[in-house]
This record gives sequence, structure tokens and C-alpha cells, in this order.
Amino acid sequence: MATDRARIGGYVAAAGAAAYGSMKLAQALGANALADRDPLPPALRERLLARDPLFVASHWALAVAAVVGVLVALATVRPWGAAVPRRLLLTITWTLGGFMIARAVGVLGFGFVGDALLLTGVRPPPREHAALARTLARWDLLLWSPFFLVWGASWTVAARRLGRPGSTGHIGGRTSEEAGSGAPGCR
Repeated sequence: MATDRARIGGYVAAAGAAAYGSMKLAQALGANALADRDPLPPALRERLLARDPLFVASHWALAVAAVVGVLVALATVRPWGAAVPRRLLLTITWTLGGFMIARAVGVLGFGFVGDALLLTGVRPPPREHAALARTLARWDLLLWSPFFLVWGASWTVAARRLGRPGSTGHIGGRTSEEAGSGAPGCR
């Protein structure tokens, strides 16, 4: 039963990647899709909203990366994932989880800590964009930071499951060798 619960991390990571990728695809195709709520410095935000070609290209790249993220997350829980080298999956899942949690907490500038400091006045916003900075900090505090925290935690749950001693980390309890051998008892 504990193994079944541990698989939830991979599925939640896949769902987070699908949601993020859908938003980035919508933005690449011209939709606002919360682009006006990105906590960016004002100059970058203006370029984003003006559909600067660099930002449009980045939306396409992030949409493709999200598809890869869905596949990586599912590889941690689906039988076909046994064909993917375990160390590669561990490296990717731990790295993504760590970066997303760091972003949510505020180690990378945005996140719970940075937003709280700005909203409480401990770190004053830029005078020329104070109202915008507060609005974006609220959005980040209530939407983006929790999203990245849950998404990052799901990657680390998937990574932890893969890294457990004696665990293959894949459905059916198969090792990479068993997955390709057609050994009895393998699906």
C-alpha cells in the first residue's frame, strides 16, 4: 500500500508538467494565459506582454520541455520506464524537485520569502512600480509559489521512491533487465 501512495508523486509531477506545458503552449499561440501575472521585472514583463520573439520562442521551448517532463515523470511509475537508466531518472527528478522547491521558497528571488518581505514592507518595492510589484507578489504568493512547491515536492517523492534500496521504482517490481527479458512474472 505504501508503494501505491509513493507512485502518486510521479503522477502529480506529470500532471504539473502537463498543466505548465498547456499554459506555455497557449502563451506561444498568443493567449494571455496568466502571462500578465508572471513575477518579472517591469522591462521584461513589457516584452513578454508585447510578444517579443524571444519570449514566444521560450514559450515553445518550455512547452516542449513540459512534454519531456510528463514522459520523465511517467517513466518513474509506468512499466516502460524500466528501460530508462535509473541514475538518469534520479538525477532529473532530484534536480527538478530541488529547483522547484527552491523557487517556491524564495531562494531564487521569487517565492514565499521574497513575496512576504515585499508585502510586509521589509523589502520595499521599486517606487515607480510599487503597485504592480505588490500585485505580482500576491499572485506569486497565492498561485505560483504553491504550484512550484507542490510540483517540486512531487518530483522529490518520485525521486525518493526511485532511490529506495531494493526498489525498482517502477510498477510491477521489474528491473531494467527483467523488463527486456520477458522473464516469467513480468507484465
